[in-house]
Amino acid sequence: MQRYQDEFRRSIDDPEAFWAEQAARLPWFTPPRTILRYDDQGHARWYEDGELNLCHAALDHHVEQGRGEQAAVHWDSPVTGHKRTLTYRQLQDRVARFAGALRGQGVAYGDRVVIYMPMVPEALIAMLACARLGAVHSVVFGGFAPHELAVRIEDAEPRVIVTASCGVEIERVVPYKPIVDEALARSAHKPAACVLLQRDSHVAELGEGDHDWETLEAAAEPTECVPVKATDPLYILYTSGTTGRPKGVVRDTGGYGVALHYSMERVYDMAPGEVFFSASDVGWVVGHSYIVYAPLLRGCTTLVYEGKPVRTPDAGAFWRLIAEYRVKSFFTAPTAFRAIKKEDPEGKWLAHHDLSCLESLFLAGERLDPPTFYWLQERLDVPVIDHWWQTETGWPVAANLLGLEPMPVKAGSATVPVPGFNVQVLDHEGRRAMAQEQGAVVIKEPMPPGCLTGIWRDAGRFHSAYMAAFPGYYLTGDGGYVDEDGYLFIMGRTDDVINVAGHRLSTGEMEEVVGGHPAVAECAVIGIQDALKGQVPVGLVILKDGFTGDTASLEAELVERVREWIGPIACFRQVLVVDRLPKTRSGKILRKLLRNIADGQACGVPSTIDDPAGLESVVDAMRQHDVGDSARARME
Repeated sequence: MQRYQDEFRRSIDDPEAFWAEQAARLPWFTPPRTILRYDDQGHARWYEDGELNLCHAALDHHVEQGRGEQAAVHWDSPVTGHKRTLTYRQLQDRVARFAGALRGQGVAYGDRVVIYMPMVPEALIAMLACARLGAVHSVVFGGFAPHELAVRIEDAEPRVIVTASCGVEIERVVPYKPIVDEALARSAHKPAACVLLQRDSHVAELGEGDHDWETLEAAAEPTECVPVKATDPLYILYTSGTTGRPKGVVRDTGGYGVALHYSMERVYDMAPGEVFFSASDVGWVVGHSYIVYAPLLRGCTTLVYEGKPVRTPDAGAFWRLIAEYRVKSFFTAPTAFRAIKKEDPEGKWLAHHDLSCLESLFLAGERLDPPTFYWLQERLDVPVIDHWWQTETGWPVAANLLGLEPMPVKAGSATVPVPGFNVQVLDHEGRRAMAQEQGAVVIKEPMPPGCLTGIWRDAGRFHSAYMAAFPGYYLTGDGGYVDEDGYLFIMGRTDDVINVAGHRLSTGEMEEVVGGHPAVAECAVIGIQDALKGQVPVGLVILKDGFTGDTASLEAELVERVREWIGPIACFRQVLVVDRLPKTRSGKILRKLLRNIADGQACGVPSTIDDPAGLESVVDAMRQHDVGDSARARME
């Protein structure tokens, strides 16, 4: 690990020199001379006197360097049957024209634009067009309910909304225009215009203030890139699961560009011209960072996928995309592979596709449970890399750095901190934990470039939410430990640590044990209130397709399995077999919501839930089996 250790130490011991070197690799209009400054609260601000434009760095620069005819974007949409490829020159032209169209609607430097789009190339075009103008985009996941869209419109106060006539899912078409219209009716802020992309699957009727995308783009004059300060906001991204006033993470321009470019080379080992596939959505941070900006800043080809891991048309969808587009590195969430494993437990669809191009598989968004890790490792002849980061950080905090020094993989570990991130584990009194001792995972300031610089319209919330608990440290909200080799293990959110009769136990460890049973496709373990022991764990499991055994016997096996591996101290005595687990659209299991239901609390169905019917099935199972106080819970 010597190469890694040398680079990591440089980034921590002399961050200004280290990040000055990385900044020099971007095409600045005005290179920064002040690399690092601290604001009044002691938080890092990067490159404040530099000027650049990320659209220029992602498109125009590559065209100027002779990459204009290289593919920039492949779009593959099995739900509509369409495919399309745009070269860097074609994408530059369309972005420049759409930026001109937005300017014609009054969008200028510093204005906000809300983008409510499906996974189509135009979503990327809209984002890059905003960056080209120096406007701030806020992408809202296509399909969000009117109320949730309305509160984001009120908070961001956009001049224009960009949307589409519909989104297309496996079994239905979702018209977007009625959702947008209802959101606007509810919102106190009224944008000046709405630009709408008409799709073949559903054509929307335009009303007053609505404009057809194709008509506007065709008539617009191409627009040049507007120089912006490195510290100017590039976008606002509202985090999933927010309640009350939304929490809009603000990302700056210069630091973000530097960090993403660095990560594409050091973490993902990507070179210009190679194909990168991130199976996410532009509504999430992964989509912002690793579908749009990072691949294009590096001069790679990005693959935009409008489909699912399964049923579009089968459990071999990802393998088909990797083979067809010759993907070098693939990035998705563990939940996607658990869905694939459920439908294709033996991985038979792999044999239908030539995956010789694939060199690495990255997973993030939630902890990569060891059973899923081993399932992938046994079937793919490439490194399977668990890495860890957050909406707030914008890029990986811990990873196996394939482009610097590949390291031995440990199941359940995100490997080591990425250079720039001084990751530590603290106990509840703020003392540094010993090796193997679990505690709160924090990042010592200064945070490296690319991390959030604040919360939109709420400067105090950034400090109170992330920096106040341990002064001088960013609180990640995750718990974990570091082993003797310096490997970081993230065990889940700190509120996923339960206290059973005075013993602090990780539900993540129990999930490892339950998920390791050959009949289990996916599981969640939650802690519920108990009058005697404080909390006790309950397991929720989804079985693999084709399971023909007795569920009562299986439940008893799982209870005994936890008793054997962790011990009777865990008090793991109840398992529920369910059809689905409620998740966010980004694939995270809504464990906190499940805990609240089990504890009999009144609960609102979160805006980020992917399938409310999945929640209903779990609630029914809880009540049927008399779990905790679930009979008293109310869904609001």
